[in-house]
Amino acid sequence: MVMAQSLFMTLKREYPDALIDVLAPQWSLPILERMPEVARGIAMPLGHGQLGLSKRRQLGQDLKGLGHAHAIVLPRSLKSALVPWFAGIPKRTGFRGEMRYGLINDMRALDRKRLPMTVQRFVALGLPPSNSTPPTVPRPHLQTSRGNLARLRKDLGLDDAKPASVFMPGAEFGPAKQWPVSHFAELARQRVAQGEQVWILGSDRDHRVGQLIADLAGADSDVHNLCGRTQLVDAVDLIADARVAVTNDSGLMHVAAAVNTPLVALYGSSTPQHTPPLADRAAILYLGISCAPCFKRECPLGHTRCLHDISPQQVTQSIKGLDA
Repeated sequence: MVMAQSLFMTLKREYPDALIDVLAPQWSLPILERMPEVARGIAMPLGHGQLGLSKRRQLGQDLKGLGHAHAIVLPRSLKSALVPWFAGIPKRTGFRGEMRYGLINDMRALDRKRLPMTVQRFVALGLPPSNSTPPTVPRPHLQTSRGNLARLRKDLGLDDAKPASVFMPGAEFGPAKQWPVSHFAELARQRVAQGEQVWILGSDRDHRVGQLIADLAGADSDVHNLCGRTQLVDAVDLIADARVAVTNDSGLMHVAAAVNTPLVALYGSSTPQHTPPLADRAAILYLGISCAPCFKRECPLGHTRCLHDISPQQVTQSIKGLDA
């Protein structure tokens, strides 16, 4: 969703009077409120992988009278192209993927060499197909709320006087993208010893990992497991207020980049060639060992050396480099 803002920014640049509606999962809609380019978020009533043909047909019928002239379909699946087709939107743009000829009537060939980054592919779909060079990618920039931040600090019992490092140890894709808990805990002890507090952010599913990090860091340490205690827009404001973010390759990594927080991004089974943080003050740690990137959810070799071999000391040195 954060990377898609680069597409929305491009569309507003090319078509200043355009109204942009975004069809997306319900949980992700609040972040659209932090994107001034977006007129409205529309909830997709189905989860990932669900076909739900009748629901897609009904949603398309509901959208039919709203006057949409152009649909840009970012996923390459057949089912993602159904709603714009049911809605009768005249122009439907997308990359060639599953058998969806007719559903997509502005079909583009995906040149992976010309467009190695996911965000480049998003932006390219908003431009004429005649563009032969990689598109210029505007960097996402999410709006923040100082009022919401003040409320969060009070409600969550966070110290106003101490700078914070924010850790994002989760990765929805799987454990092959997660830096070890013990490494996060050691780094947390180091940050606290330097007079900082540590905020651990993530979803409900990350709560156990966040608590393990807090427990290993020490019961008396200033480490706050906030996983599952915040909404997505709350995470935006907390990350924006942090001194530095340390993060796996995840959605929250892109949030940190989009609010200009200095960050250290840790890559294992994935690669920064495809989904790098779009920020000036970002340090990328990627070992590129012989078996990486494998793009697997779990390490097929059972050792996850691509992440285990990135030490907390290396992260500390990267943070110092960001301060320089």
